[in-house]
Amino acid sequence: MPKYFITIAGNIGVGKSTLVKLLAERTGWEPVYEAFEENPYLADFYHDMTRWSFNSQVFFLSRRLRQHHHLLQRQNAIIQDRSVYEDAEIFARNLYMQGNMSHRDWTCYFDLYQTLATVLTPPHLVIYLKASVPTLQQRIAHRGRDYEQNIAESYLVQLNELYDTWATSFSRSAVLTIDTNNLNYVQYEAHLDQIWQKIDERLQGRDFLAL
Repeated sequence: MPKYFITIAGNIGVGKSTLVKLLAERTGWEPVYEAFEENPYLADFYHDMTRWSFNSQVFFLSRRLRQHHHLLQRQNAIIQDRSVYEDAEIFARNLYMQGNMSHRDWTCYFDLYQTLATVLTPPHLVIYLKASVPTLQQRIAHRGRDYEQNIAESYLVQLNELYDTWATSFSRSAVLTIDTNNLNYVQYEAHLDQIWQKIDERLQGRDFLAL
């Protein structure tokens, strides 16, 4: 089996973890989910975002970089839920755009990220799952995580805009964009087959069209 390193990217609730699980079952690749580790700055961050956003994001960045590095040491194929690139280019950037990170802190943070990102071996393929905000809201409600139920619509809208821009301009890896609005790969195996066909074509170097 080729030693592929695949990353699934996308907004909150789009279905990244589910697709990682289903593709891992189909291919035998090792699934790697987000590493949830207690952030010692998180309580302070929610109390005063502007003061603690830099510290909190640096902590998340360091853990994501460590996970990325460890994945590169594995000998088997990997499929990863969310990338180090999204931490910086989506979520930290959004904090800056919302005024919750100062220009000085953002400049320092993003310079650190770019410096480290240049020495990382990128994934073979980034699969960008996209969906409209109403679709995201339906999926978030369906999975029933209490802490997600009050996510503002405007927040999802802004993240979607950032993700679209990022996926269009990302050049470290090939990007396969999949519109999931009309796909239900949990209920319909044919939808999962359709996604897998596009992934396989891209990995084999054949031309493809985004779903």
